[in-house]
Amino acid sequence: MTAQWVMYGIKNCDTIKKARRYLEAADINVECHDYRASGLSDTLLSQLIDRSGYQTLLNTRGTTWRKLTDAERDAVIDAESAKALMLAHPAVIKRPVLRAPDGAQLVGFSEAAYQAFIQEKS
Repeated sequence: MTAQWVMYGIKNCDTIKKARRYLEAADINVECHDYRASGLSDTLLSQLIDRSGYQTLLNTRGTTWRKLTDAERDAVIDAESAKALMLAHPAVIKRPVLRAPDGAQLVGFSEAAYQAFIQEKS
């Protein structure tokens, strides 16, 4: 079995939908992992953090972040505290996270970044 492209996020997110449409148009078959439907394990989140860093994954501009208490936001001081917050509130993870068959990953969506990433990894 060959390795596959995987997109992590939340299915009904508008950015996820844009990214999926882009990948379909580029004829990239992608497996989608929805945190809400399929869950988010400590192991998976650790892999995502190891590849991109918690600062890149933590969406501090989104609604979920803004709804947190000051104490919850202030408690994020390192990768472990960020991971605990992301496990408790998966919607605070920047979306989408696209993982190439070789394990490299790209966080967020822009057509230019996807085009370059796909060309490099295909």
